[in-house]
Amino acid sequence: MFYSHSASLSDNQPEIEQHWQAGTKGHISTQLGNVFYFRHIPTYAKYTLVLVNGRIESAYKYKELLWELAKNNIGVVTFDHPGQGYSDRLLANHQIGHIDHFAQYREILSLIIAEQVTPHTKNWLFLAHSMGGAIVHNYLAHTPETSARGAFLSAPMFEINTSPYPTWFAKWVAKAACTLGKATRFAIGQQPYQPKPFADNELTGCSTRYHAFRELYAQHTELQLGGVSFGWLNAALSETTNKHPLQSAVPISIASARHDSIVNSPAHFAFASQYSLCTVKSYPGKHELLCEVDAIRRAVLMQCYEFADSVTLNETGS
Repeated sequence: MFYSHSASLSDNQPEIEQHWQAGTKGHISTQLGNVFYFRHIPTYAKYTLVLVNGRIESAYKYKELLWELAKNNIGVVTFDHPGQGYSDRLLANHQIGHIDHFAQYREILSLIIAEQVTPHTKNWLFLAHSMGGAIVHNYLAHTPETSARGAFLSAPMFEINTSPYPTWFAKWVAKAACTLGKATRFAIGQQPYQPKPFADNELTGCSTRYHAFRELYAQHTELQLGGVSFGWLNAALSETTNKHPLQSAVPISIASARHDSIVNSPAHFAFASQYSLCTVKSYPGKHELLCEVDAIRRAVLMQCYEFADSVTLNETGS
């Protein structure tokens, strides 16, 4: 398999950008506005990954991975969640991350699958990060008949780190604020987009990829998104503290970060102990394992590829 290296990232940038430009891009119309998507499926792809990214992210942020997957003859369909990236924002203040309930994310994911995935391939599985993992879990819980062959989840948001407040208190505050009509306002402590110095970041130990992410958002200011609303917080805490049971038989593989301060990693192992089709591997990295230093990132991708090979069809182009 081909693996991208951070030391070569600058030299490979023209080819990475060329791949991004060559992919099929567009918007689908939804009840939450226009949702941006990117699709690239080689004619004889080994399989296709439906990449479901995390909060504040965009498909554009993953262009290194999209290029890397293409070089490995793997198809990708990805999109920007409503309210972020190149999709329509949901509030007049474009800096506030908002949603009314997580079922809305699931509905958008279902539309993407119906319009951009299943018409092009039957041999596909999920690759999801953080909030994307919670969305995929919600989707699987409500879509037991899915044609997905598996789900690889990177640091999934099964429990949110609400420190310094206990989860019950954060949930109470968020619900109370929504009851008082403040659902679309910044939650306590949240603010517009602020690029933190690498030394203070909670996302990755890879300075090259971290700076590339920040430079991307500095050049494309339309991608910037700040903190969450009380409504988003209420929806997210409701989703993660009242998990829907999985009735499907879809195998799941989780990559968990030992130094994660965004989500609570022990929740990954608790989930696996209750779902027999789930396995977990832990890595000495921060939250964004797919943007970590090369050694960690490569190990995570190896886990993903081995899992995908074990659950997808052997015939290419299927």
